[in-house]
Amino acid sequence: MSTPFHVVIPARWHSTRLPEKMLADLGGIPLVVRTAQQALQSQAKSVTVATDDERILQAVQSFGLSAILTDRDHTSGTDRLAQAARLLALPDDCLIVNVQGDEPRIAPALIDQVAQALAEDTESHMSTCAKVLTDETQRLNPNVVKVVCDRHNRALYFSRAAIPHIRENALAPCLHHIGLYAYRNAFLQVFSRLEPGLLEQTESLEQLRVLENGYRIHVAITTLPHEAGVDTHEDLERIRRQYT
Repeated sequence: MSTPFHVVIPARWHSTRLPEKMLADLGGIPLVVRTAQQALQSQAKSVTVATDDERILQAVQSFGLSAILTDRDHTSGTDRLAQAARLLALPDDCLIVNVQGDEPRIAPALIDQVAQALAEDTESHMSTCAKVLTDETQRLNPNVVKVVCDRHNRALYFSRAAIPHIRENALAPCLHHIGLYAYRNAFLQVFSRLEPGLLEQTESLEQLRVLENGYRIHVAITTLPHEAGVDTHEDLERIRRQYT
């Protein structure tokens, strides 16, 4: 990775399905700290946890890692990310990768790949990644987000529906969208000020706001492993078994 980039990890205290999950114990280390340690294995120039709670801030800093305190009233991780970039005084032209705080098994090479994809596609405003989906059950699962791309690997649409629809012969692959994003900071600040769009609200997918406003998202097709993050108690127990 020749172009430098920064990782910011939004980490809020409140979680509807799994309260206080950011500090959940994983082999003696909090979940969000595990995530930051994984991100540090990427080629990122810096890794910072952006949180709304002093308890998370202190926990991260106690392990010698970087953390900053952001406002409590952000409605999304993207808004928290944008404020963090301002607090860190990151330049407009720098690349920022948003790593979810509940992904302690995120592959460092995947972080690098998403950042590199944006660095190479100078006409795109942000980047993300996807994997070819072969499991029919997952293809039909609305919790598994799909994406279709143009010939330049730029997103045409994201949906919870099974897109593209397969008739007789499958010519185009079904792509499972992975929620890892890289932004040019100047665009990140613009994005945080855009009003939610109709499609975004219909699908409950924030990235559709980008497409609805005419901006471009590069989609890196990856073969790297990706393990789901921690949303439920079952997820937490699955992850914990890997640290015992």
